[in-house]
Amino acid sequence: MTTRAAELVATAASAADFPRAGLPEIAFLGRSNAGKSSLLNRLAGRRELARVSATPGKTRLIHFYEVARGARRLLLVDLPGYGWARVSKAERARWRKLVEGYLDGRAALRGAVLLLDLRRDISADERDLLAWLAERGVPALVALTKCDKLAPMRRAERARALAAAFELARERVIATSAQTKLGIDELWKAIAALAG
Repeated sequence: MTTRAAELVATAASAADFPRAGLPEIAFLGRSNAGKSSLLNRLAGRRELARVSATPGKTRLIHFYEVARGARRLLLVDLPGYGWARVSKAERARWRKLVEGYLDGRAALRGAVLLLDLRRDISADERDLLAWLAERGVPALVALTKCDKLAPMRRAERARALAAAFELARERVIATSAQTKLGIDELWKAIAALAG
């Protein structure tokens, strides 16, 4: 199945800028430079819908993308990355307040996709984030990104190890590559299941 349409519908610097709730929303979050923009572009079937940068921390606002795939329409929500982006503590605190405000009180939010570079180990940030989402009843998937960087045997071994480390069912941890389209259809199916 292919994506029929994708467009940016809102950019938010505060809760007042969030679009009126309507379509189901799936949030994308992860460490700076985990590949959120590249994966969103691949899911949307658009090369430059989300801005891709080699410099971590370029996503500083919340971006809402409406995507139509088959008969389904939903919003994919790109949240600012966390971790080692070169920004001030004040800017980081502002991002955190914005992101937590969105995740904690958005009625249209149906789930979240946490991105993790397959070559990295799980950090305390990722564990805390999944626990925080679980406490609020927000179901989460984990998309292992940049899987094209490892050979298939090593990739499968890392995916199994990370699923076990996250203590999630294997079907909730999906190996992906924005470059090769690996796992994109599988991730879409999982997102559609969350969206209801």
